[in-house]
Amino acid sequence: MKILIIGANGTIGKKVSEALAQKHDIIPVGKSTGDIQVDISDSASIEKMFERSGKLDAVVCIAGEAKWDNFEDLSENDFYVGIKNKLMGQVNLVRIGINYLNPGGSFTLTSGILADHPVDKTTSAALVNGGLHSFVKAVSLELENGMRINAVSADLVEDAIEKYEDYFPGHTPVPMNKVVDGYKKSVLGKPNGEIIRIVA
Repeated sequence: MKILIIGANGTIGKKVSEALAQKHDIIPVGKSTGDIQVDISDSASIEKMFERSGKLDAVVCIAGEAKWDNFEDLSENDFYVGIKNKLMGQVNLVRIGINYLNPGGSFTLTSGILADHPVDKTTSAALVNGGLHSFVKAVSLELENGMRINAVSADLVEDAIEKYEDYFPGHTPVPMNKVVDGYKKSVLGKPNGEIIRIVA
C-alpha cells in the first residue's frame, strides 16, 4: 500500500510510520519536515500536497493544533485556531483527498480523549475532537468506491507523559504499541465510521 502520513515525525507519528513502513510504502509529511510539507489549516497547501503525492491507498493524519487555556481567557479567535487547524484541516484532507484516494482506500484522522473526557483548560480542544467524531460518523455514510474513514482517539500516551501529565491527573498512560495498533486497525482492517478509542 502507498500510505501518506501527516505528522510522521511527531510523538505518535514516528511510531506509526515505523510500524507501517515494514510492509508498505510510506510518504512522510510534516509542517516543516518530511518528503512533502503541508499546512493543514490551508486548503491550497493540502491540494499541493496531494498533487505531489499522487494516487494513494491510505491517508493518515496525526496532526492538528488547538488552543489550551481557561475558558474565560479564550477569545473567539482562540477557538478558531483549533477549528481551522485540527477540525477543518482534517475535514479538508478528506474533502480534497477523495480525489486522490484509490478505490477501497481509507482515511484515518486523529481526535483524542478530550471528546469524551475533557480536562481543565481544554474546552476548545474538546469541542474540536467532538466535532471530528461527528464528522467521521456522518461522512462515512457518503464515501463512495469502497472508501473508508475512521478516527483514532487515544488517552494520554506514554511518550508524552513529561509534557502533559499535569493536565491529566488520574489518567493511566497508554502504551505506545497499543496506540500504534489503533492506527493499524484503521488502515489495514475494515472498520468504517468508527471512533477507535485507545485507553489503558
